[in-house]
Amino acid sequence: MSPGMRTGFGLFLSAVLGLCSACCFGQTASATANPADNLPPHIKRLTWFGERADWSHDGKRILFVEKTFGDVFEVEVATGIIRPVTHHYPHHGYTRALYLANGDILLSGPQKFDPLNRRDARIQCWLWVLDKSRTKPAVCLGTKCSEGPAVSRKRMHIAWTHVSAQYPDELPNDTSRIYEADVEYENGVPKLVNQRLVIDSRDLPFKCTLETQNFVPPAEEQLTFSAYGYQGTEVCVVDLKTRQIRNISNAPGQYDEPEGIFPDGKFTLVECDAQNRLGPGHVDIWKLRMHGGGYTERLTYFSDFKGYKASNPVVSDDGRFIAFQLARSADEAGVGHGIFILDLQNAPNARPDPAQAGN
Repeated sequence: MSPGMRTGFGLFLSAVLGLCSACCFGQTASATANPADNLPPHIKRLTWFGERADWSHDGKRILFVEKTFGDVFEVEVATGIIRPVTHHYPHHGYTRALYLANGDILLSGPQKFDPLNRRDARIQCWLWVLDKSRTKPAVCLGTKCSEGPAVSRKRMHIAWTHVSAQYPDELPNDTSRIYEADVEYENGVPKLVNQRLVIDSRDLPFKCTLETQNFVPPAEEQLTFSAYGYQGTEVCVVDLKTRQIRNISNAPGQYDEPEGIFPDGKFTLVECDAQNRLGPGHVDIWKLRMHGGGYTERLTYFSDFKGYKASNPVVSDDGRFIAFQLARSADEAGVGHGIFILDLQNAPNARPDPAQAGN
């Protein structure tokens, strides 16, 4: 077991004091500083390794991936105790792990893995379901998934994306499609039923590559998705009944990727580079209104430290906490170096940066 697994919460470091953490972050940032050593009081480090967090429904645990193509772990928020989730059977590693509504776990990972060709392994990921008893191997659902799937927090329903690189004989080049389906069990074995196409990228009024993100609560009649390559990258929403599309970030030349959504459906979290316009390697976490009005506040300031960013945020079901990860600017997308928790109730009243005043 690594030292990080035994550490729990680790050290609660707070070198940032003052009326506004934003100002303090700006003052402490330097070419050699690490944002993890300069945390404001409302942010704490939970683990010293791991990426792509997901909250349990009761908010007591966080599921995360050790590393890209690694094992899956679960950490108790109150104690910092970390337990392995996928050590009991052989596999080729996972890139995503998300709680299903019944407590089982949806996994994304390859059926084979060549360490010399990571890209092929990443686009050859399949969806699996791991039983909550964690006594059996994961069961493959028989479909590939590009990047991360979306999982309903209250029903056995998921959405995911196919891209042309995964199906060169079935999809034209530069095509991506989002599907949704229910997860049902037959004699205890999970399977996908009622599958339907949500969006084909060729039907959009603009060219982009799609990535599924989150069902919009509480009704879950809409789905957020990333529109990669359109005006930089935009945050979009599709109505699952009418298939109408809304661009809710609408910031040309800016990187905006939705990651995590609030339980009231009024706001989504976004990986955004409005503070520097340097692209996805230099993002921080922002809060964006879902129904117009633009960004309301910037929540992290990790990109003010040279070579770092904050990414992959998720919101607890009570809307009070955000789990996210520390990453380096040069990292491959999704790579993280530990899970952090941001307490929204105790956060200072932040105001948007001037760069976002017009959005």
